[in-house]
Amino acid sequence: MRDVTENEIRQRLRLDNPWWRDGKVEDYLAPPSRRAHFEPFFKLVTNREVQRAVILMGPRRVGKTVLIRQVIDQLIKDGARPEDTLYLSLDTPVYTGLGLEKILRIHWSEEEILDRRPRWVFFDEVQYLRDWERHLKSLVDAIPNIRFVVSGSAAAALRLKSTESGAGRFTDFMLPALAFCEYMNFIGFPSVDEMPIEDLNRHFFDYINYGGFPEVVLNEGVRKNVGRFVKEDILDKVLLRDLPALYGIDSIQELNHLFTVLAYNTAEEVSYDGLSHSSGLAKNTVRKYVEYLEAAFLIIKLPRIDQNAKRFKRETHFKVHLANPSIRAALFGPVGQDDEIAGMLVETAVAAQLLQTSDFQSYRYARWNQGEVDLIECSEQTGAPINTIEIKWSDRYIEKPSELKSLCEFISKNPGTFVIATSKKRRDVKKINGVDVAFLPSSYLCYIIGDSAAKDPLYSLNAASIRELSKEAI
Repeated sequence: MRDVTENEIRQRLRLDNPWWRDGKVEDYLAPPSRRAHFEPFFKLVTNREVQRAVILMGPRRVGKTVLIRQVIDQLIKDGARPEDTLYLSLDTPVYTGLGLEKILRIHWSEEEILDRRPRWVFFDEVQYLRDWERHLKSLVDAIPNIRFVVSGSAAAALRLKSTESGAGRFTDFMLPALAFCEYMNFIGFPSVDEMPIEDLNRHFFDYINYGGFPEVVLNEGVRKNVGRFVKEDILDKVLLRDLPALYGIDSIQELNHLFTVLAYNTAEEVSYDGLSHSSGLAKNTVRKYVEYLEAAFLIIKLPRIDQNAKRFKRETHFKVHLANPSIRAALFGPVGQDDEIAGMLVETAVAAQLLQTSDFQSYRYARWNQGEVDLIECSEQTGAPINTIEIKWSDRYIEKPSELKSLCEFISKNPGTFVIATSKKRRDVKKINGVDVAFLPSSYLCYIIGDSAAKDPLYSLNAASIRELSKEAI
């Protein structure tokens, strides 16, 4: 039986790295099609103060491979020799069965590998290599002059392996679905400060319906059949291939059904008992499947607190959001501004922007017998609420803030929290129980959260940032 020769591997490497010939990366990869995350990712890739590999993770089809190629393009423009950047996708058959070190030694001689000049190696679709994390950890320790970056479509697998095996050797970088601010930039609006709110809201619902994936936004042909794109290129590959292969799931259709139920009920509270009853699955199986869907960046699961901001001893209920609101429209059809479910999709869009902030893990929702508050950031140290956000797709509560009864009760029991209530079009500040409540249009709040989080990976929503970014006296 014939094996793939080293010469054939070198030929494939030259094909995968066309910039070795002329120093040029494809034109379509140039700005303005860069994700807002390009700058922080580029700084991480070029930072040599810490000897670590970078693990680029995120949902399918959000532009991870494009981001890598944009980094290579910028490295060359900044003076790196084209041949000092090596890119390969491990799902290519010619690389099957090869270890990462073997590939390096085919491309570079021993002397070149040990040369102290900076170089970069990008392993894409790394999940196709068995025990990739062990191979990578060894390379990071042995070759400090090479900066290693790995990525892959099986986001849940990367997160699991990075957490289990990469302590002290790997740095994770999350590339999420498009934020609303990125969507606006892609369609030609890098700033919205002077845009009439009616226009911003129209773009906002276009974003909610199909704006989460760069390819959908930039390719009109894909946008015309966004449902098939999302189902076949994203959901089917995650639900029918990635997760079953990673976790050994046999009942693929049951996993798919559970996700469909959760997607349809985005922004709703659900319970493990209720999901078990409706799906016919054992409650422990439902728990596991929910964890898998969260690890695959398909859903957001918010824990529940009560009106006193206390956690429950047993987690029986949680609120679910799609990590990308446009998935719901792809599955069940687009939503209009006046549709009954519009407010739920607006809340999901806000949650999706907050997912990109550094402190999202501190967010909860509050629910008790007589009320509910949508999003609450709690202190990791004390558990006390820091930020409280009530999502409304209406302007009526600016005139009648007392109708926000649940919010009134919550802030009366939890003084000291910064409070935002969203609206449809208007901005204002109203006092509720002696507390200033900042009313901002939902679309604008989504824009400023995503814009700030993309520019600063450590961004945290707070009163000062809202004052500065909204240019309002809050």
